[in-house]
Amino acid sequence: MSPAKARDVQMFPRLNAAQIQSARRFASGPETTFAPNDTVYETGQRATLLWLVLRGSIEVARRDGLSHETLITVHGIGQFSGDVNALTGWPSMATGRAGPEGCTALPFDAAHLRALMVGSAELGDIVMRALILRRVRWLEEDSAGTIVVGIPGTSDVLRLQNFMMRSGLPHVVLDVREDEEARAVAERAGVLPTELPLVVCPAGSVLKCPSNEELATCLGIVPEIDPERVYDVAVVGAGPAGLATAVYAASEGLSTIVLDSRAIGGQAGASARIENYLGFPAGVSGYALASRAFTQAIKFGAEIAIPVCVNQLVCSGTLLKLSCSGGVHIQAKAVVIASGARYRRPDVPNLSTFEGAGVSYWASAVEARLCADAEVALVGGGNSAGQAVVFLAPYVRRLHLVVRRNLSSTMSRYLIDRIAALPNIELHVGSEVAELEGDQATGLSAVVFRRHDGTTHRHRLRQLFLFIGADPNAEWVQDCVETDAKAFVVTGQGKFSLQTNLPGVFAIGDVRAGSIKRVAAAVGEGAAVVAQIHAMLAEQTHP
Repeated sequence: MSPAKARDVQMFPRLNAAQIQSARRFASGPETTFAPNDTVYETGQRATLLWLVLRGSIEVARRDGLSHETLITVHGIGQFSGDVNALTGWPSMATGRAGPEGCTALPFDAAHLRALMVGSAELGDIVMRALILRRVRWLEEDSAGTIVVGIPGTSDVLRLQNFMMRSGLPHVVLDVREDEEARAVAERAGVLPTELPLVVCPAGSVLKCPSNEELATCLGIVPEIDPERVYDVAVVGAGPAGLATAVYAASEGLSTIVLDSRAIGGQAGASARIENYLGFPAGVSGYALASRAFTQAIKFGAEIAIPVCVNQLVCSGTLLKLSCSGGVHIQAKAVVIASGARYRRPDVPNLSTFEGAGVSYWASAVEARLCADAEVALVGGGNSAGQAVVFLAPYVRRLHLVVRRNLSSTMSRYLIDRIAALPNIELHVGSEVAELEGDQATGLSAVVFRRHDGTTHRHRLRQLFLFIGADPNAEWVQDCVETDAKAFVVTGQGKFSLQTNLPGVFAIGDVRAGSIKRVAAAVGEGAAVVAQIHAMLAEQTHP
């Protein structure tokens, strides 16, 4: 069997009679019969059930916000509908209709589907693999889901693309300058150029230059949070540390919610290739690592709320509380600070003018396509910078790597050797950004770098990548917990090594003072903190 054929079999498996009988134990309701051509589930429908076909068939069609519809597949007896949204509860991105002979199927809601995955290892593996592969195919096809109408490469289009890409949401960008249908959509909406981009959600709603939060609401991916509920664990930050906490806490029976203001993966999620993470000898992208951890956490019942910004930790009262954007409040017995760090910005005049319009703090596939056969520069000498250089090099004509000191003092040897072997990399040691040229309308046009001796060198560039480190993202807790001189959260106070000075509040990952800034270390702390939370909760129950 060819690899492509084997993948299709895994994507659309057919359960045998014994497997169907085993699956019946986990169904969320009785068999349901649909007449020919009846709608089983609809694009945009929230909390869509997964359906296991017992008789007849379900025809699955993909539909975008412009009402284009394409048949994806037909599920026959022993096959099941859905993708990972069946686990998350996010709205369906496809429409299912009973075939010409009708259909009888068993329903599985998210809770019963998770019970199947945990309760039956064999079926769980089959279903999980299929749901993930289906989502991957949707992302690869680049022709379904949310439609962005605007000018590719502009700051707001890039922002929306990166948010949807890192959230695993299929989308396509239509150039309003060249695509007739895109122009027609803009004309019907009566938008001004300043109101672009338009976003057409799969269910047909149209947004004018939305924020990430507005887009997430339109797509239905922000969960409804009960303000009266008390969680065992509230995790702030969905990077490797926070996601590891979610996986271990939820799998061990603790009610868990994870909040992040951006997307899953944190800074690691923007890494094009991580080659020194245990168990991945060929390397793994930050997005792939984060999306797998996200799916694991959902599988065990953790709630993931993105994008939701936590504004303040409220430490008065008997319970810990988080005050979030949109007037949302969350109560928890334990809070894990895993908010990581934010990208450091150099002290350069008019830098904000070019952020998203030539200046980037990460290097994803979106930026790589914009840099095709161009001359670019990257500032930074750490491992994240090295990974970005190796990722971008095949796309660009020339890349200027600008660092303050020799790479040997800041970067892993395997990355230094790989960079040295790349013919289109020009290394500038002892330089920093001095000036940016261009304007808001046309974007970045050139960059002036200053050497240590005061002399300058100027390069005509359309893209500058900044990988110069990060500062702790901890302002929201500084009224409650102790931080060091650099604003990192201090731990090791009391009997638990990861606990802050405030009982019940823990800190892990890059935001923690003294932490090792590596993905593996963050994951390890995410696992270790769950054991400490268990011990704390046990003491509260049996002092």
